[in-house]
Amino acid sequence: MGNVVCCECVDTSTVGAIESCGKFSRLAEPGINFLNPFCCETVAVRMSKRVQQLDVAVETKTRDNVFVTLVVSVQYQIVPESLYDAFYRLTDYRSQIRSYVFDVVRATVPKIILDDVFVTKEEIANDVRDELSKVMGTFGFEILQALVTDIDPAPRVKEAMNEINAAQRLRLAVAERAEGDKVTRVKAAEAEAEARYLQGMGISRQRQAIVNGLKDSVADFAGDLEGVSNKEIMELLLLTQYFDMVKDVGAASKGSTLFMTHSPSAVNKVAAELRGVLAGGVVQASAGKPAGQQMLR
Repeated sequence: MGNVVCCECVDTSTVGAIESCGKFSRLAEPGINFLNPFCCETVAVRMSKRVQQLDVAVETKTRDNVFVTLVVSVQYQIVPESLYDAFYRLTDYRSQIRSYVFDVVRATVPKIILDDVFVTKEEIANDVRDELSKVMGTFGFEILQALVTDIDPAPRVKEAMNEINAAQRLRLAVAERAEGDKVTRVKAAEAEAEARYLQGMGISRQRQAIVNGLKDSVADFAGDLEGVSNKEIMELLLLTQYFDMVKDVGAASKGSTLFMTHSPSAVNKVAAELRGVLAGGVVQASAGKPAGQQMLR
């Protein structure tokens, strides 16, 4: 006679179905289970009670006619109270789950454009989970979670998306660079204006100090020297200033100042012309005529 099996061991977190002559008899719990060989008992089916995961790759088309492949991961486990349904109501429960995932994804994704697929992947996963929970619950399976783990457009589409993104970022970089240059130029102009203002204030104070010094010098000369007019004293001071200016210009080894008509006669000529213009302006103002008309004559 052949070997007669009278016991069967079932692993932890696993449950089996014991059949007698092909008919379901009872469940085989983890551990050792004794079988009646005379009734042809055997552990016909085994199923894990652990949380299992099934990855389903679905290729579909979006509303903007772009083909994309979505990978949906379904996490499920059998319901302890519905083990009989899980064992015997479905021939291949994995194929059943795949079919419903295909159905839900291909009914949802064609309604949205490609860019929105990446944004609404959580909503797609929730739709898959809700639909599977309603259907697979009647067969003894509990759907714990459904996740969209990958969204893979066609290679050319990905290249085009990367180029668009790169162009947008380049355009943004150019705009930011231009804005930075603008701020730099504005700040430089403000700094230059402030520097010119301060320079003007310094020059104004310098000239005021020079005028005060000249006034004091004229007063001192007039008090110390008799028979000398203020005009002569002023001309002497101007001549002194002139020679100081000539000395400073000559002392500069790399100066860029162009000094013209520097002889004393030329200076006297310019001074005479200025005095004449000023005197003419005073006469015209007293006569009520514009200075410009008198000069045109």
